[in-house]
Amino acid sequence: MAAGGFCKLPNGTVVVALNLPSPAAAGPGAVRVLVHSVNRARALTRLRNLGLRSVYLRGNAAPPTPDEITAVLHHPDGLVWRRAPGSEIRGTELAQELWHPIRTLVRQPATPA
Repeated sequence: MAAGGFCKLPNGTVVVALNLPSPAAAGPGAVRVLVHSVNRARALTRLRNLGLRSVYLRGNAAPPTPDEITAVLHHPDGLVWRRAPGSEIRGTELAQELWHPIRTLVRQPATPA
């Protein structure tokens, strides 16, 4: 089960944060995904439509921080990711990593013609 949580904003929308195993084979071990949507169900549906099929939110154990909320609200797609806390690779620090658009995580490698 993935750790995650949500935060309801004053305008009625929600920001959902989930720690998931990386869908990319050569990617980081775990990723923190943020989704801005009308409600929790729509947020999870957006992730499932991208190919992350077994995404569920049970409880509110790891809600998004104010910095994470700001990051996802300022992104045009409202869907961003970065390495999850505790999954640093080769001594890099999480605080220095920027948020990435979700298309960089779920992009399929091009097949040679």
